[in-house]
Amino acid sequence: MARMSEREFEAFQGFVLATKLFWTRDMFLDLKRAYGSRLTDATIASEEPGPDRVARALEGDVANQFHGWFERHLQRMKYSGRLGLVPYHASRRDELLKGLDMGLVDGVLELDPDMALPDYYTSVDVHQHPGGVWNDEIAGLVYERGARSTTPLLTRDRDLHERFADIIRGRRPAPRDILDMGCGFGKTTQSLCEVNPEARIVGVDLSAPCLRVAARNAAISRTRNIHYAQKDATRTGFKDQSFDVVTSTMLLHEMPAGEVRAVISESLRLLRPGGLMIHLDFLPPDDEFLTYLHIGHSFRNNEPWMRSLMEMDVAKVMRSTGFEDLEIEPFEESPGALARAGATWRFPWTVIAARKPAQVT
Repeated sequence: MARMSEREFEAFQGFVLATKLFWTRDMFLDLKRAYGSRLTDATIASEEPGPDRVARALEGDVANQFHGWFERHLQRMKYSGRLGLVPYHASRRDELLKGLDMGLVDGVLELDPDMALPDYYTSVDVHQHPGGVWNDEIAGLVYERGARSTTPLLTRDRDLHERFADIIRGRRPAPRDILDMGCGFGKTTQSLCEVNPEARIVGVDLSAPCLRVAARNAAISRTRNIHYAQKDATRTGFKDQSFDVVTSTMLLHEMPAGEVRAVISESLRLLRPGGLMIHLDFLPPDDEFLTYLHIGHSFRNNEPWMRSLMEMDVAKVMRSTGFEDLEIEPFEESPGALARAGATWRFPWTVIAARKPAQVT
């Protein structure tokens, strides 16, 4: 494959990002105004509030159609267009693969070439990432580059993960061992290492390509208190009571309900008495219009399990598993993000936390 022009690629991706920013702000507000005008209809206004009412009110509305079309196809263009992330990285395959293995520290990376990946994970191209993040050696690099424009309103790439790591540190100071489930290419894992330099940090994920990127990044940053392993978060194989903190970032919404319950059960098993389970994910906002958009996002972005997490009583599942001191609260991914929630499109970020009882009966 001919090497793609860096200049053309950057220009195209810049165009996609700029259009996504327009979609996030201007098109969002146009659609919100369209729905507000429909609420003046007595029939619509009399219906029970909820995302179904929003769907009926906006059926056939041009602003709604444009908003959905742009969301779907901007993501497709970002990954699969002529100047998309996948063809760009494919045109540099050999040099990228060489870079992945440079400077790796012994013991940082543990892959399982015989691991059988679950069907739910391999059957859908989540995020419209062609082939998923697991079936190509350079898929982790594609995913890492793509993540930079997933939340276009953030001012810096890692702000969100640093802020979450700080929250974890505040709720469980001085942990000895931390497990980051579904760690991907290690954005939150790396942040956890930085704020917990004396702890042992372990990141697990199903994707070998993502873990290779995570290990490379650890080598570049000279991080020594980290270990990455290819394991299933629902059954990690680690010994009982091995960790003080079990966490994940954007994992639960990418799993069927049964696997979410299994992750919560595995978290309890792995935690020492009094240990903290804390997940950052998406739960439905207390706003019918924003909930309607979130449901639409799950379809348009190829994230089929997002809806099942929305419908799950997560607090009930945590209590029935054996957790206590439950906290489910909004997460502010950047300064002022919660205040802007009604003025721009955003994910309904939520911190889902609980503790294992200090005295286990």
